[in-house]
Amino acid sequence: MRLVSHTCSNTEIVCALGAQQHLIAVDSDSDHPPEVVRALPQLGRDLQLDVDALAALKPDLVLSSLTVPGHERILAALEARGLPVLVCNPQSLADVFADIRRIAEALALPARGDALVAQMQEAMPPQARDAQSPRVLVEWWPKPVIGAARRSWVHDLIERAGGHNALADCASQTLSMTDAPTMPIDLIAMSWCGVKADKYRRDVVLRREHWQSVRAVQQQNVVAISEAFLGRPGPRLVQGYQQLRAAIASCAR
Repeated sequence: MRLVSHTCSNTEIVCALGAQQHLIAVDSDSDHPPEVVRALPQLGRDLQLDVDALAALKPDLVLSSLTVPGHERILAALEARGLPVLVCNPQSLADVFADIRRIAEALALPARGDALVAQMQEAMPPQARDAQSPRVLVEWWPKPVIGAARRSWVHDLIERAGGHNALADCASQTLSMTDAPTMPIDLIAMSWCGVKADKYRRDVVLRREHWQSVRAVQQQNVVAISEAFLGRPGPRLVQGYQQLRAAIASCAR
């Protein structure tokens, strides 16, 4: 099968299934596994995908996504060219597992899909939590502050790792600078989209105007977790869970 992946998470799922030999091109945001993606044509960033170049490759299937605003425009362009597309749009951790199985099924590898999901579930055992467990804000962007709300796989990861999502009851992912002081937030996990983890700056959070009364800021409970481990709905969510679990356990002590 001639396969093109439009997003990082789908690329990583294909490779975790041991089906990387089917990939003929990827988007340029796909950076893992490096030894695989370096050898493949890159068709532009996920929101600026060169659809004409993709169509010229005559793929049997394009693995696309609706996880980022703007992806729908790329999907419409793919469909307008009559390209066969499998679209992932997970809202929960269960959806992520279902998408892994869908991709495996499309590759005629259903047993590998089941095995990968089982492996991930075993590596992410649910931790005990109670009303006093830490309230966690996973921060996608620092200004304006955008975080993971209830309808997200990160909400599920936080709960699985033993915490409570600080935005569990929020309809919006965006916080005004005056919202946070009214909320119980014990831990802030920076996972800024499109920014390398070594560029995350705790001081941006710790010095944030109006946030000095936030418990996580007062106690300097601010950690960095690569967006590759939380923002990509695929097999590396395991690393995100593990880092969340460690941070929550440390915060709870």
